[in-house]
Amino acid sequence: MNKPLLHIIKVGGHLIDDQQRLAVFLNLFATLPSVTNTGTPIYKLLVHGGGKMATQLSEQLGVSAQMVEGRRITDSETLKIVTMVYGGYLNKQLVVQLQQLGCNALGLTGADGNSVLAHKRVNASIDYGWVGDIDQVNNSLFKTMIEAGITPVVAPLTHDHKGHLLNTNADTLAQELAVSLSSLYTTSLLFTFEKEGVLAELSQEDSVLSNIKPEEYHNLKAAGKIFAGMVPKLDNAFKALEAGVNKVVIGKAEKLHELIQGIAGTTLTK
Repeated sequence: MNKPLLHIIKVGGHLIDDQQRLAVFLNLFATLPSVTNTGTPIYKLLVHGGGKMATQLSEQLGVSAQMVEGRRITDSETLKIVTMVYGGYLNKQLVVQLQQLGCNALGLTGADGNSVLAHKRVNASIDYGWVGDIDQVNNSLFKTMIEAGITPVVAPLTHDHKGHLLNTNADTLAQELAVSLSSLYTTSLLFTFEKEGVLAELSQEDSVLSNIKPEEYHNLKAAGKIFAGMVPKLDNAFKALEAGVNKVVIGKAEKLHELIQGIAGTTLTK
């Protein structure tokens, strides 16, 4: 018997801050098919990033946003802000919009239901503060939810089992969920944002690379043809494939159905 299918979809980038485009994406997400033509169940799970809202709130509260190599340094005050934004306002806004669309969503962080356990990042040269690297996903909790018809909407926060919340990269969270849940489902991982996919030329939206394999990615990266902001996303994607995820697709959020069908965006294969 075939495993049920599970689409783990991460939405982020500037789209999170654009209410009109976000509404289009959420409508597409809510209307994804729930069963294949042969009767195999199809489940879905949404992971979201934070957009600019945390940075804007930090500025309003007089808390300086510190970034190193594109990563947010999360001191105690910043942790309060990202928790308010990611785990609070933004997460619940996504949930209520999905409820309006008939998708029974449940918003949670990694601390809720002990769903994602992590540890505070240790780095010899940079103190990232309360930033978490993931150790374990509570598969049984997610299985119970999605098979009961509940769609998890996961905010990029985890916990360390020592009473601390941890700010966790949303791409990495989506990757780790996809890898862990691949033991139960045939998982596909989709990174959706405002771009059409992985672009050969950053200024040309029609220069999408439709398919990338590991050797080709290595060559493109070595030649400096993968733009810096895309490298961590692709590194996460290929790690997910190696660890058991069936398919990874990167592309435009408003083309979600086409991305799943493999007729848009960039598909990564082994």
